[in-house]
Amino acid sequence: MTIKRALVSVSNKEGLLPFAEKLASHGVEIISTGGTKKALEEAGIPVIGISEVTGFPEIMDGRVKTLHPKIHGGLLAVRDNETHKQAMQENEIAPIDLVVVNLYPFKETIAKENVAFSDAIENIDIGGPSMLRSAAKNHAYVTVVVDPRDYETVAGELENAGSVSEETRRRLAAKTFRHTAAYDALIAEYLTAAVEEEHPESFTVTYEKKQDLRYGENPHQKAAFYAKPLAGSLSLTNAEQLHGKELSYNNINDADAALSIVKEFVDPAVVAVKHMNPCGVGTGSTVLEAYTRAFEADPVSIFGGIIASNTEVDLVTAEKLAEIFLEIIIAPSFTDEALEILTKKKNIRLLKLDFTEGKGIAKKVTTVSGGMLVQEEDVYGLDDANVTIPTKRQPTEQEWKDLKLAWKVVKHVKSNAIVLAKDEMTVGVGAGQMNRVGAAKIAIEQAGDRAQGSALGSDAFFPMDDTVEAAARAGVTAIIQPGGSIKDEDSIKKADEHGITMVFTGVRHFKH
Repeated sequence: MTIKRALVSVSNKEGLLPFAEKLASHGVEIISTGGTKKALEEAGIPVIGISEVTGFPEIMDGRVKTLHPKIHGGLLAVRDNETHKQAMQENEIAPIDLVVVNLYPFKETIAKENVAFSDAIENIDIGGPSMLRSAAKNHAYVTVVVDPRDYETVAGELENAGSVSEETRRRLAAKTFRHTAAYDALIAEYLTAAVEEEHPESFTVTYEKKQDLRYGENPHQKAAFYAKPLAGSLSLTNAEQLHGKELSYNNINDADAALSIVKEFVDPAVVAVKHMNPCGVGTGSTVLEAYTRAFEADPVSIFGGIIASNTEVDLVTAEKLAEIFLEIIIAPSFTDEALEILTKKKNIRLLKLDFTEGKGIAKKVTTVSGGMLVQEEDVYGLDDANVTIPTKRQPTEQEWKDLKLAWKVVKHVKSNAIVLAKDEMTVGVGAGQMNRVGAAKIAIEQAGDRAQGSALGSDAFFPMDDTVEAAARAGVTAIIQPGGSIKDEDSIKKADEHGITMVFTGVRHFKH
């Protein structure tokens, strides 16, 4: 379609003036409003005000200016429909062939700290989406542009062919409806949260593409990485990659799992992850102590793994990290000396991420065939639990430390899950088993002699006393679990029989 008349009104003025100059050079009449009109006039580009077209002033602080038949009639008219043509003639409506509009900055407004609700509402665009939808619906005759990155394509086709192709118009129309849908989804999410609606009748979310991925879990699967707008700062989507090759689908999943665990800790902590399960977690007074313990927890599985530290990586720690093959290291920062050491390894990815954001309860979305599940993120900690100790013996101070570490880690291990912890580190992890005693046996076998005097954490209750029996044989002295089984008394008696102290939390942490 040839373009004789364009309506241009943008909040994002990136690339606007060169594009408008090209339109003007092709004899396109430009209609505009507000700040866009002023910018075009100052650049010496001929422009007509919207009120000159509608014959009606902009009113109500600009809330009403483009919602007019002379605008929407010019956008929606089917050009080869005689009835439409007659209506245009009778009402002095001229066709509009190009719409260049992007919307009020709603996302940017609600991203501001302590933004007033009234300011958010005022930045909900009405006229813009209406024009975009009208133009996109009528893309058989109208070209619609919402993204400055498409200016070059439209200008190029005008230059080379004198018109915009049907294929391009259709592609831009699809992009426009994605754009308005995402805009409305963000507004809906904001307002739904404001009225504290937990599970509305429809659940609409939007994500923005961060990058294409080489492939998914396997090379035959296509994949891409999308980021939730306004995700909290403590999100992998906000990480800055300082070094290394592009992240893969599996890298991102594993890195997110490592991040979920390490943000449980306030004191220096290091987490090693393989296939979305922790293979080693260590804490300490320094990052080096924490890493050394995470490494010693499972020096075999850590090879080729993901490391997350909640503390700056320094030179001595970097030297240790550089001794083995690692896929990714995530940290709030790296010293210059640490970067000098680690960047010598060509393929390792180094991710810098702001760890200052506190924990919040976000919605976790999991897809299933033909649908999805939505739940709150599991941020329930031991401080939130109603802790009871049903056994005769109370935990010692050291056992409490080990129990707390096991409890923090086990909720991030695939169910059925058992974690053994001792002296500020995990010593055994049993993940994803079909029965709980099976998970315990794996964790105990991995721990070996280190199981002696360790604490055992379970993500769910013991259906029978066999897990306690296995723990006792291995030398475990303390257990933390939700309780709530009809056979709790059997497990309590078994623990008392072996002098084991057992803590009930009343809260399970299934992770499927």
